[in-house]
Amino acid sequence: MPFERNPRFTGRESQLAKLENKLSKQAQTTRLAIIGLGGVGKTQLVLELVYQTREKHKNCSVIWIPATNMESLEQAYLELARQLCVPGWQEDKSNVKRLVQNHLSEESSGQWLLVFDNADDIDMWIPQARSKQESENLIDYLPRSEQGSIVFTTRDRRIAVKLAQNNVLEVSEMGEEVATDLLQKCLVDTDLLNNKPATKALLNELTCLPLAIVQAAAYINENGIAIADYVSLLEEQEEEVIDLLSEEFEDNGRYRNVKNPVATTWLISFEQIRHRDPLAAEYLSFMACIDSRDIPQSLLPVGQSRKKETEAIGTLDAYSFIKKRPDKRPDNLAFDIHRLVHLATRNWLRKQEQITQWTRKAITRLEEVLPSHEHQNRNVWRIYLPHIRYALVSNLIEKDGPNRIELVRRFGLCLYSDGRYDEAEVQFIEVLEFEKRVLGQEHPNTLASMANLVLTFLDQGRYKEAEDLQILEIEINKKVLGQEHPDMLASMANLALTFSYQGRYKEAEDLQMLVIETGKRVLGQEHPDTLTSMANLALTFWNQGRYKEAEDLQILEIEMSKKMLGQEHPDMLTSMANLALTFSCQGRYKEAEDLQVLVMETRKRVLGQEHPDTLNSMANLASTFWNQGRYKDAEDLEVLVIEMRKKVLGQEHPETLTSMANLAG
Repeated sequence: MPFERNPRFTGRESQLAKLENKLSKQAQTTRLAIIGLGGVGKTQLVLELVYQTREKHKNCSVIWIPATNMESLEQAYLELARQLCVPGWQEDKSNVKRLVQNHLSEESSGQWLLVFDNADDIDMWIPQARSKQESENLIDYLPRSEQGSIVFTTRDRRIAVKLAQNNVLEVSEMGEEVATDLLQKCLVDTDLLNNKPATKALLNELTCLPLAIVQAAAYINENGIAIADYVSLLEEQEEEVIDLLSEEFEDNGRYRNVKNPVATTWLISFEQIRHRDPLAAEYLSFMACIDSRDIPQSLLPVGQSRKKETEAIGTLDAYSFIKKRPDKRPDNLAFDIHRLVHLATRNWLRKQEQITQWTRKAITRLEEVLPSHEHQNRNVWRIYLPHIRYALVSNLIEKDGPNRIELVRRFGLCLYSDGRYDEAEVQFIEVLEFEKRVLGQEHPNTLASMANLVLTFLDQGRYKEAEDLQILEIEINKKVLGQEHPDMLASMANLALTFSYQGRYKEAEDLQMLVIETGKRVLGQEHPDTLTSMANLALTFWNQGRYKEAEDLQILEIEMSKKMLGQEHPDMLTSMANLALTFSCQGRYKEAEDLQVLVMETRKRVLGQEHPDTLNSMANLASTFWNQGRYKDAEDLEVLVIEMRKKVLGQEHPETLTSMANLAG
């Protein structure tokens, strides 16, 4: 959940009743969209629905997902998968959105209410004519269940209709009576409302907008002033300043005859904060340069003391600039900023010509706190990814800045570890071009970036591009590092693998033999790189029909891998899968089937149902069924593999095409 329940919920009882009525009428998955202006109270209305749903239906699961951008949505899905204990969600390359969709679509998941808040970007939801795969369209990931309901909040009527057809509820502006009731519930001293003319003037200035009313009340409470005094402050604000702060507001047309109430109330409070608590003002400026959702406290700049940091966060919370997320542990606090407050702060930084300075500070801080991309850090770096993307795409600082380039590199490595190869490729190319230009083609960092891009091409099935880059990389490595350097051996091993993927087995074998002999001498017989080279050579033997040689080498490599890596290590499972293929090609189908089933079940548990290696296991088992004349079993499994490979790898990936050819056979 994004926020705690608002005890000041008021004036929306009739709309809440309509909302509940619409949700209760459908027999299948209900989709309902709530539309309205920014700050009008859409989120608060749905929050009240959520809490009333919890009170009435104790067993109903409530899921809240921010949909402002793809990164924050991805992070919400990961957290949801963790809380639901969805099998396979932690594994590399797993499609978490699909896993969650399948989980919620099962009858065993029970009743659920799924909320997508701020679904304003139509390109995220609806298929458009662009290069992205179809799987990137969120509308394809919506679960279906007779026990489930989906609610969207949006400002865009077009999106509302696309997502929910005619099941749309519009949240109208508050009337003066309801707005007065809200103001009364927000004020500490309710006697202030006795000044009727001042109250009326305040609500008129704020156009009865709930967000502006809440912020005005926070200022009045904090400073102990009368409503008339606050109205005077509103009247003193210069029109041109408010216009600047209101730039890019999505509801600009609504404020033709009055000052923008959100920008106006923001400015009054912010000026107060700058003088009273400078660290709080710095925090707000910093937050304006990263994503507005799920900002971890660990990301904020370090203050003079823990006490100062706590007080600064308390100040922003007291003025309703931020909301603490109650779904986080006390030692791992995180915050949200309303998008209009976020925008007003960015516009103020532009006006003061400080937006570039604060963006640079955000990038430096992100580079400091981002851990390495290893799997054990996944839960940490995934939280930072939305903020990294937001800071990088702003294009407000020079692209050649050292902190920025290092952040782009590490961002790409995290994306690659998550199996997001297309996104990782963009980052790797940017880093490589920079390093070629600044460091030179023979610098170790440049060579490392070339290696990263090569691996990305291989995982995308782009073997010719991978080979061209590998040959260049090897030539440079040979000159700079020498023939027997570990990085040189790794480059040669990857090139041999590329040859094998292209069916050039003799070239692959010769190169693999050289790498193995050199690796044994330089790294040792049981080094992971040496074992990988042995496994690759065995696969090359297999591809040439030399099954006995393949089997002998595979058994030796498996025995050493078991000792060095353990029974369930991904590389160990790959070796076992390859040995099963060798058994199958020798007509030893029962041995092959037993080993393939063991590998497939272990991969499902360790890597996840949709991991490419798991799909390989399923495809290999289907082939073994076919070889035994069990054509129905083979067909059923191959059809499942094709559908999942289309979804995970794409329609034209070589492994997808292989599965389609196998099914045709």
